[in-house]
Amino acid sequence: MERLQYEFAAGQPAARRALTGVVSSGDLEVMLEPGSAGRTTVLVLTSVNGFGAVWQALLNRVFSSAILPAALIEIHDSGATPGVVRMRIDQAFEHAAQGSKP
Repeated sequence: MERLQYEFAAGQPAARRALTGVVSSGDLEVMLEPGSAGRTTVLVLTSVNGFGAVWQALLNRVFSSAILPAALIEIHDSGATPGVVRMRIDQAFEHAAQGSKP
């Protein structure tokens, strides 16, 4: 199990908490909580060791494409592909904005 942490610039805090996905083979869970204005922290707990640079590149693309709300994000990964990672993060921000409850 590897633990990775990343920081990104952000806007105002996310409106509310959100939870997307499930921890299972080939998938992941994203838990999002409102963070401090201007900063998003992403903590990745992954069962696949040695992919820190891949996570960094993927998350750089996610958080450089637009100014997203400030959040504390915890990702529990079980070998998800980059496409699934992006989808789950997008879903979490969408749920937080729409008021969907975990």
